[in-house]
Amino acid sequence: MKAPTLRRRPPHGTSAGNGVGTSATGEADATATSQAAGTKTAAKAATKTATNNAARIVGTAARWIFEGRRLDMQGLADELGVSRVTLFRRVGSREELISQALWRLTERMLQIAVERWEAERPEGELHTPGTIRHINAMVAGSAGLRRLLDDEPALTLRVLTDPRGRVQSGIVAFNEVLLRRDMEEFGLVPITEPSALAYALVRLGESFLYADVIAARKPDVETANRLQQAIIEGIPPGH
Repeated sequence: MKAPTLRRRPPHGTSAGNGVGTSATGEADATATSQAAGTKTAAKAATKTATNNAARIVGTAARWIFEGRRLDMQGLADELGVSRVTLFRRVGSREELISQALWRLTERMLQIAVERWEAERPEGELHTPGTIRHINAMVAGSAGLRRLLDDEPALTLRVLTDPRGRVQSGIVAFNEVLLRRDMEEFGLVPITEPSALAYALVRLGESFLYADVIAARKPDVETANRLQQAIIEGIPPGH
């Protein structure tokens, strides 16, 4: 007699082929994927909100400095409707906030300087010297910056002239772009490579524009303009 064939039953909750077990696993995977996507979306939204909040804080601080108001963190927090804890968590220290605010103002100033010089630049004139003249004039004429330098000279000068900071490195990069544009469009041959010349132009400008803080001398915009033009064009000052 032929022995009967025994058929093994699948484990409880599973079946061969596309059975209940496969379906349940698929649903679990889909749920996990959906939850992960939701978490990622929420994280992105939170990051965007934090970035927007930080930008609002920096924008308000920049306005205060421009208006010549002392950057009081509690007063700033009150105007923004946040706590001091939130303020510091969003932007860091007061010095860091001043750095960000001054760079915000500087970016706008650089843009205005370009627009003004390009609107009046005679045909064939270089881009760099005229743009820098407008920058020097705006720095010298900024009542808000002057108030900050008068009230907190050491901190302000540190923020403005730190080679690793936003302001100085940003202006150096801006000058280098201008110089390379003049080299390409007008065949300017600088006395040294553009990045070094861009740095020298910034340091020269700082020496004369902040002379009262650095060396107890009167700021001298005209001398800064002449010397900067001379080293850009490679000609003796006054010629």
